[in-house]
Amino acid sequence: MAKKDKLTEVSRKIGTALGKADKQAHVHARKLAAASKITREELQEISRQVEGLKKQLAKSTDRLKKALSS
Repeated sequence: MAKKDKLTEVSRKIGTALGKADKQAHVHARKLAAASKITREELQEISRQVEGLKKQLAKSTDRLKKALSS
């Protein structure tokens, strides 16, 4: 019986360790997914800002060309 008790105790410890590791993996996966979502949104906002700056640069270039040609 002593062997069975030790085996049960060891298997319980292994199961507990695996459970904790699995929980940590899920927590980190959730954090990573949230960070990924925020990063994607920020990248889209930066892309919008770049497009706006491109339009503004094009307008400024046209004005400068007109000013230099007259």
